[in-house]
Amino acid sequence: MPFKPKNEPFPLPFEVYPEDWFRRLEAEDVFPDRADAFTEVDLGCGHGTFVLEMAKHFPERNYLGVERLLGRVRKVSRGARKGELANVRALRLETTYAVEWLLPREFADRVHLLFPDPWPRKKHHKRRLMCQPAFLKSVHDLLKPGGEFWFKTDHEEYFDAALESLETIDFFERQPWPEDEFYPVTDFEKLWQAEGRKIQGIRLRRR
Repeated sequence: MPFKPKNEPFPLPFEVYPEDWFRRLEAEDVFPDRADAFTEVDLGCGHGTFVLEMAKHFPERNYLGVERLLGRVRKVSRGARKGELANVRALRLETTYAVEWLLPREFADRVHLLFPDPWPRKKHHKRRLMCQPAFLKSVHDLLKPGGEFWFKTDHEEYFDAALESLETIDFFERQPWPEDEFYPVTDFEKLWQAEGRKIQGIRLRRR
């Protein structure tokens, strides 16, 4: 069913809507009163389950969800408003443009890419974000020195391809995935777990 907007202001509170979409933002443009806080970015945040749960658990941190679909962005915004989560923002934009051209350099302490489209058909493999050196370099530049990039997938072949791609770059170093850290299960992860799929993750640190 197509998204039907309600009688709401546009953009909603908690949404980032730049005056100039062709100028790189400053941290203060995203979190005006919290620009110095530990900041995490969820690329392709969907309905915001992960972002909202993290924001509740870590109120001292900032959380930005990036999502291209308006209905999903609105759901994140409403969830932040309902939960009075001043540490949440939502940005409606395609992931690669947001990372490469709009978000500030050295903005995030942690970036998450959780269950992106694995593009299973061979002719589409070039669209896989984890296999694009230019995208990986942009994530590196988005991170603060020592910042981390966390990736999860249920697609084993994509996971293996991501590892191969990482062998061609030298600006990330792999770290063990922590087993005891609070990390909410996304909607997609719940679905894949119910189907018995194997979930695998890669944790990278900016050199």
